[in-house]
Amino acid sequence: MTNNVEFPDDERPDRRVITDGFFEQEIYLSRTETASFLREIADALEDDASLTISGSSWEIPFEYREPIEVEIEFSGQRTSELEIELEFEQARDGSDLRVE
Repeated sequence: MTNNVEFPDDERPDRRVITDGFFEQEIYLSRTETASFLREIADALEDDASLTISGSSWEIPFEYREPIEVEIEFSGQRTSELEIELEFEQARDGSDLRVE
């Protein structure tokens, strides 16, 4: 997969490839770093139906299918919060059409 998107994170010596199980990484980025990261994702999406998100110590290669779910959530309780989530589902082999 050629669409590599670097996720800015702390430096660790060994990079592991994550293809199953559960993984979560949360960091805080500046406005400029966030814009750059989102541009890299947009470029990868326009190029192909696969991408690799990676940090200094991990990478997740992923082939996805369309449509991509985009969820917008706003909460105006004590402090206002806007959440934008992109959800990619794994590509399927072949079609769901079967004759039994």
